[in-house]
Amino acid sequence: MSGEKSFEIKVDQLARVEGEGGVWVKVRDGRIDYVEVNIFEPPRFFEAFLKGRIYLEAPDLTARICGICPLAYVMAASRAMEKILGIEASEESNKLRKIAFYGEWIESHVLHFAFLHAPDFLGKHSIFEIAEEHPQFLRDAIAVRDWGNRAIEIVGGRPVHPVGFRVGGLHRIIKRRELDPLLKNFDEIEKMGRRLLEFVLSLPIPEVSYDMAFMSLKGEREYPILEGVVSNNLGEEFPEDDFEKHVIVEQKRYSNALHYRLRSGKPYITGPLARFNLNYGLLAPEVKSVLEESGFKPPLKNTYQSIIARAAETYHAILEIGRLIGEYREPDKAYEEAEVRAGEAAAIVEAPRGMLYHRYRIDGDGRILYANIVPPTAQNYAAMEEDILKVGDLILRKPREEAQKLVETTIRNYDPCISCSVHMIRLRIIEE
Repeated sequence: MSGEKSFEIKVDQLARVEGEGGVWVKVRDGRIDYVEVNIFEPPRFFEAFLKGRIYLEAPDLTARICGICPLAYVMAASRAMEKILGIEASEESNKLRKIAFYGEWIESHVLHFAFLHAPDFLGKHSIFEIAEEHPQFLRDAIAVRDWGNRAIEIVGGRPVHPVGFRVGGLHRIIKRRELDPLLKNFDEIEKMGRRLLEFVLSLPIPEVSYDMAFMSLKGEREYPILEGVVSNNLGEEFPEDDFEKHVIVEQKRYSNALHYRLRSGKPYITGPLARFNLNYGLLAPEVKSVLEESGFKPPLKNTYQSIIARAAETYHAILEIGRLIGEYREPDKAYEEAEVRAGEAAAIVEAPRGMLYHRYRIDGDGRILYANIVPPTAQNYAAMEEDILKVGDLILRKPREEAQKLVETTIRNYDPCISCSVHMIRLRIIEE
């Protein structure tokens, strides 16, 4: 393909991603000079129909934005409302939240890196083709993902759109014995998580290196999932309430999803790769041991390595669930009561795909006056487009069909949840 000077690569329907989108790449004079990640699903107006609702409804309503990671929305909405009301969920409630939330990380990560992403690196169409040569990989992926779903179900009441959580904590006290099923085969699940990481580390991942801006929550004592300060690798660190002061938002004519950049205009990456690079020291020692035996330490320097970060976080999440169950003690009450008051606050949690931002304003009756929801995929769109430009030479060295596959793989590096990101609101339009 190197002899062709000008042409286009069009992917009308991205395969193995959640939602509907496409990619358009224009090559001129032997170089990629224009990229569009097209999001043509319709806006869903969640922020608009939240207005007038009672604050207690926000966690369950926003959870319907995504069937893969509803708990991220539950946690972000709950924490934002708790800040407005001046209450904090108890330490034991937070342990239960983390157990279920880590279960969601496991469920989402394994779905992506095993079923949707690994085939890209092995030239296969699906995990079932991989399983012909590596049947243990499929068995481990199914078992670990099921275990993650079981963690969600036990704490949250059901594995999809769990209903056990509320502002202030949970709807009921979870008995310690209810968590025992997760420990019955814990040693085997832990071994499977380790094998999955080892398998991913053996994949033939493209060896490229380039500068990237990362942004995620940064933990103090634990790898971040429920809370932390916002940090990036450019030296910035700020509280979650200041998120909107540090980003600019654009609405593109070709997309129904908003695009986010740092105030400097630089695209940034959020998600497992960002968390890994900014919080590596907080990963479980067992995880770091496997990584370093294979020669991997931060920073991971290209987005194709995001599959490594996802597999590492999966193994870490398994270990954390085991630790949290061991530490859990039944609390005296299921949730903290709150006296309704007017106010505004924001909260960020780490969804499987990256930072999820919620901001709410409520009145003295507890009704929502304003809502802003910024999903991680929307934050990554600008970075996706720039990523294709950065690996342009790698793409253009391939025959046309392989080049198209590499463009798709580059987008899948981000595990885009296209449906989640369609939250178009009224903004100024950036003229192209």
